[in-house]
Amino acid sequence: MNDDRSLPAPGLAEVRITAASPDVARKIAQALRRWFASTEQRSYPAGRSGSGTRLQITVDTTRTPGPPAASRPWLTPRDKAGSA
Repeated sequence: MNDDRSLPAPGLAEVRITAASPDVARKIAQALRRWFASTEQRSYPAGRSGSGTRLQITVDTTRTPGPPAASRPWLTPRDKAGSA
């Protein structure tokens, strides 16, 4: 990008996901949404034949919802009897 007018606002990032299948692209978008607030994804055909998927999503790094508790095992309470 050479033109500053095409940059997103401070704190925002435009993310483009290109995958062979819509399912794979959606999984990546869902993973991003677990960590960052974001807009609704926009979907486009990708690849020479148009059989792939390209998703675009705007991520807001200033409003992070944080990861779900299941992905943060280091924050779960430990069994005091089992720790030395």
